[in-house]
Amino acid sequence: MRVERTELIAKITGPGSVNRTDRRFAVHGTDLGILWDGGDGRVFVLFGDTFGEGWGGDGGGPDSADWRCNVLAFSRTRDLSRGLILDGVVPRADGTAAQVIPRDGRRDEVTVIPNSGIAVEGRQYVQYMSVREWGPPGWWHTNYGGIAVSRDGGVTWDKPRGARWANRAERDDPFQMGAFARDGDHVYLFGTTNGRHGDAYLARAEIPDILDASAYQYFTGRGWVRDESAAVPVLPGPVGELSVAYSVHWGQWLALHLDDPGGVILLHTADRLEGPWSAGEVAVSGARFPGLYGGYLHPWALDGPDIYYLMSQWGPYNVFLLRSRLTRDR
Repeated sequence: MRVERTELIAKITGPGSVNRTDRRFAVHGTDLGILWDGGDGRVFVLFGDTFGEGWGGDGGGPDSADWRCNVLAFSRTRDLSRGLILDGVVPRADGTAAQVIPRDGRRDEVTVIPNSGIAVEGRQYVQYMSVREWGPPGWWHTNYGGIAVSRDGGVTWDKPRGARWANRAERDDPFQMGAFARDGDHVYLFGTTNGRHGDAYLARAEIPDILDASAYQYFTGRGWVRDESAAVPVLPGPVGELSVAYSVHWGQWLALHLDDPGGVILLHTADRLEGPWSAGEVAVSGARFPGLYGGYLHPWALDGPDIYYLMSQWGPYNVFLLRSRLTRDR
């Protein structure tokens, strides 16, 4: 697969965006914008650390700037050619965006950041990370990676202790940041270590066991076992902010992620989730969009040659909708 061209469609969040989230939802600065089909006629759009009026820019601001670890919006937009329109959010009492996935209340937890979402049989699931400390750009330390669940359309969320992968003292557990995909009777979970520099590994669980970390099987290159330590990389690093979806048009799986040292968002393709995955094709470059990261595929834009996805930029610390035209390799 080859990326023929990439276009900026619209600014989605912040002042001057198509959604004017600063005025409507008290979202002046935010990032990520994880997308999944909620199964109820809406696309869920889950953002990371979010700030209101008075935020500091470049990835954050003081606590007094109305900080929320994450906020959840919804969209019914089918025609993405002019942008992704946010119809509403999970609100606070004043109608502005509320934090949805709660913190643990532990002293060694800085924030709770979502990484991927999926709807299965009327429930919403989000893979998230409990961040212990931020480090240099592209590096951080997590307490654990976990799966949260909502049974009321994303309004309230539980974080079961049995749905967690504890990080090790070496900070190298490979399921701290995840990307969901569904194939048949299994939900698949791609995992990476904390930060943006690890390989991606693959686990799976049957539908009833999504919230039972002990029930997951791990891909070894030759088969599936319950031993997490036997997992082998399926996508070589550095992998950051991974998004995986199936393209009906191309008949292949797509994986989009940040290559942090390279300063680019890469696209990979594969016939099977286990791979082999293609070498990375540059979808968008940091030379064009400095400080870029993310790259979350829109689930309703997989039936044609174009893909749409949300990208973040560190400097404006907001989210943008991009479109890439894909073609077959010659």
